[in-house]
Amino acid sequence: MPTLDVLIPTCDRPAALAVTLTSLCAQTLAAPGGTPFRVVVSDQGDAPAGDAGELRAVVRVLRAHGHEVELHRHLPRRGLAEQRHYLLAQARAEQLLCLDDDLLLEPWVVAQMTEALAREGCGFVGSAVIGLSLEGSVRPHEQRVELWPGRVEPERVEPGGAAWQRHELHNAANLWHVQRSLGLGPGATRCYKVAWVGGCVLYDAAKLRAVGGFDFWTELPREHCGEDVLAQLRVMARFGGCGLMPSGVFHLELPTTVPNREVDAPRVLPVEPAEP
Repeated sequence: MPTLDVLIPTCDRPAALAVTLTSLCAQTLAAPGGTPFRVVVSDQGDAPAGDAGELRAVVRVLRAHGHEVELHRHLPRRGLAEQRHYLLAQARAEQLLCLDDDLLLEPWVVAQMTEALAREGCGFVGSAVIGLSLEGSVRPHEQRVELWPGRVEPERVEPGGAAWQRHELHNAANLWHVQRSLGLGPGATRCYKVAWVGGCVLYDAAKLRAVGGFDFWTELPREHCGEDVLAQLRVMARFGGCGLMPSGVFHLELPTTVPNREVDAPRVLPVEPAEP
């Protein structure tokens, strides 16, 4: 059985999803122990993503590499938290890579993240996404980084708290500038403290489930954002979580598919681990 499941929610982005899956084809390490990883896609688009020729081609290549690929049509739409809850219910591996459908990954990303999660023994490790269209926008006031001095430990982070401003490091191409200034590369990584990480987060499956996963979806209206943030805050509070540099994850910088962001999950629901 694969020790890594890649969970991807998608909606009306077959071409972007094909780019993301192509990145997975090129990963240098399949998963801990070298076993093939499994890819599970939850598709809520108006038309099935699997009907797109470019996506069918990439899926064939992934399967030729030994990876199991599942494309699920999951309707009706009940919001992102419910979609992630559905994906978590399909998962059966020890490690879960929650991946957005509009990313481009360097070939070493999966290997680097799985190794870090096993080493640190925390709840999650994230590779923040970088927007290279803003490479020329240097923002020193947003580039403060807090490196973990030792092993990653649990910590409580709340919206508006002292640690909340850490999220600025993940704006634009800030992380790109910081990791280059520190001389970090795939063979020289560092864990750092985060408020949250968007787009590419590797969880210890048991620890994500121990805080309730995305069960809170029933407490949110259909249109919301921040469901990934709330899950991370709850995991961090009990088990710890971190960002990992260098990040080799780049954003395709497409228009958002979640335009209504009036309800932000960590601001309307308690930031605390769910009862076991």
